[in-house]
Amino acid sequence: MHPLKGKHDPRSRVFADLTQDEYTQVQRYMERQKDLDISTKQNTLPSENFLFMIDLSVPNKAAVLAYLDGKGPKPERQATVVVFFGKRGYIKEYLVGPLPQPTYHRDVTQERYQMDLPISKRLVTVGEYNLLFSFMLKEVFNKIGVIVEESFGEKCCDGFEQMPRGVRSGDRTTWMSFFRSMDGMYVHPVGFEVQFNHQSLNMSQWSVERVFYNGHYFDSVDHLVTAYNEGKVPKIVYKPTPDYASLKPRSKPLQVGPLQFNLEGSRYSVDNNHVLYLDWSFAFGLSSASGMRVFDVRFKGERIVYELSVQEAMSVYGSVTPGMIVTKFLDASIGIGRFAHELTRGVDCPYQATYVDTYRYIDVDQPIRFRNSICIFEHNMGQPLRRHFADFYHHSYGGMVNSALVVRTITAIGNYDYMWDFIFYQSGSVEAKVHATGYISSSYLVNGSLRHGHQVAENVLGNIHTHFINFKVDLDIVGVKNVFQTKDMEFVNVSLPWMPEHYAMVPHLVENQLNTEQEAALRYDTKTPRYLHIASPKTNRWGHQRSYRLQVVSFTGEHLPESQPEEKSMSWARYKVAITKHKDLERTSSSLYSQNDMWSPAVDFSKYIADNESIENEDLVAWITTGFLHIPHAEDIPNTVTVGNGGGVVLRPHNYFDEDPSINSADGVSIIPGEEDKCENNRMACLSQESCSPVLEPFSYDGFSGVMKFGD
Repeated sequence: MHPLKGKHDPRSRVFADLTQDEYTQVQRYMERQKDLDISTKQNTLPSENFLFMIDLSVPNKAAVLAYLDGKGPKPERQATVVVFFGKRGYIKEYLVGPLPQPTYHRDVTQERYQMDLPISKRLVTVGEYNLLFSFMLKEVFNKIGVIVEESFGEKCCDGFEQMPRGVRSGDRTTWMSFFRSMDGMYVHPVGFEVQFNHQSLNMSQWSVERVFYNGHYFDSVDHLVTAYNEGKVPKIVYKPTPDYASLKPRSKPLQVGPLQFNLEGSRYSVDNNHVLYLDWSFAFGLSSASGMRVFDVRFKGERIVYELSVQEAMSVYGSVTPGMIVTKFLDASIGIGRFAHELTRGVDCPYQATYVDTYRYIDVDQPIRFRNSICIFEHNMGQPLRRHFADFYHHSYGGMVNSALVVRTITAIGNYDYMWDFIFYQSGSVEAKVHATGYISSSYLVNGSLRHGHQVAENVLGNIHTHFINFKVDLDIVGVKNVFQTKDMEFVNVSLPWMPEHYAMVPHLVENQLNTEQEAALRYDTKTPRYLHIASPKTNRWGHQRSYRLQVVSFTGEHLPESQPEEKSMSWARYKVAITKHKDLERTSSSLYSQNDMWSPAVDFSKYIADNESIENEDLVAWITTGFLHIPHAEDIPNTVTVGNGGGVVLRPHNYFDEDPSINSADGVSIIPGEEDKCENNRMACLSQESCSPVLEPFSYDGFSGVMKFGD
């Protein structure tokens, strides 16, 4: 067993997700507040008051830092509680504490959002969905039995809703597209869509506003039926559909692929929500709304990152069919962490990974346990972290395997599965990365469809769409007094000192410091300096400011034009990187309510920048946008692979150290002629003899036989 370099810190539990007991105690406390008149039943009607979500409320940063650094008391543990007050017409957020035995609640809605939250901003709950499906059956499918039989067949129909639900604040009109009830229903559209108006809290006032069938619009279901019976609309003629979206193997498994295992035991340790790995330590958690996050990330005992967290995942679709014309998904308003289910051992994560259970309370009647929904593992990244073979002069080989620790969860939000990785490298770098898989969202092929994607199956269009992902990166570089710097290069025409009449174009270093939030809001549609740094006034041994570089890997498409009213809810996506002064009331770039009121969002990120505060020697937060443009193609059937479909940000030390810290790693390998089989500087040389594995071949190295030899 590899000895741990540190000890688990119980203070990390200040960031720990709520326990099952804490969720239960908060729920019971809220139920006892008779003046609030709250129901916790999952089928609560929209017109009633419903306790929708309970989640951890992370304390203010200054209080947490004081506690972590031994200079202050332990912050009070509190929960955020979201209540949909259908009877009163508004949403409230409460701070409830202290945990585990709460005694108070405080309305923090205005404090957090500087606005009231009307009930129209609420998410669609299980209770409302039940009513909607009942309404759909009565008002639609009970009236079109012949059409279903002749056009769609017996395996119809599963509904998939499109968002936002209207075109202005207060709207709640949802286009529902219908698909065959088959594996991968999302790529089996039937050519039928219905727009429901469920704005009223009373289902008796709901209505069907529009119907779309085979490229034609109708004002009601009755109008469709009449036109269909009178032969006034081109009919879709049902024929059985191949099960092309099934993920069942089409070949019999012959053998298991390579498995990774820890030959000599794990080199990391997980205690509650705290992780130790070689020189790293950090706390982790999973928000029901926004998803994965890590806190208090330290390397060699020094805090580098206070918070690294997923904020939002947004997609904008193109189509000629009605639902997807307006579709702009904001997944944090559905719940990114909410849909982190069990990870499959040996597929989603290495077989011997450490698996962690999580508990969540969102749109349920009691806290739910999600087994094995986070995995943690050390991973050989498949290439050396560094290496050099010395052919000239001093013959030698030096290298180091790139073993890193990965913290992963995968969230399946409707059709898409997002794989979230936080990766900790021995060089002192941290990477936040996302890959997309799952099913594309598709529409029925009608006239004009091919302007918005590619055909991927019979009568099926894979619709073009963007993926924008936002991360929050709260770096603390040698403390919380930091600056934002950029570095790049330019060619300068230089006279050669030994030949003044001759000139050469020589790259020069260009360095700048940006001092206000607006200067540091780097838009996607402008040229961005290649090196972006959060830097400390403190310097390394060589006199350079200690800093960490933000290296963004992104292939996003165009951002929605700011002229569009929905853009306010996703204004964070205007920027590749935006740097703001840390404020406890600017915790997130999006909100739980953005999807259902995109026109007057509870959080408009651009307002964080509008006040244009100084960012010179301040506690800085970087908001990073990454992602990719997806033009679906035939190979997205049966579903999308992760290769090439992702993005992220790498936090890399830049003059933070005096040298590469991985040089001190025990994973380093050094070989010189005559000592190829010695173990002293090459642990691999004796591994096959010392281990019990029958599959390890004896180590051998004959690399020096072909080196250049001068003077022989």
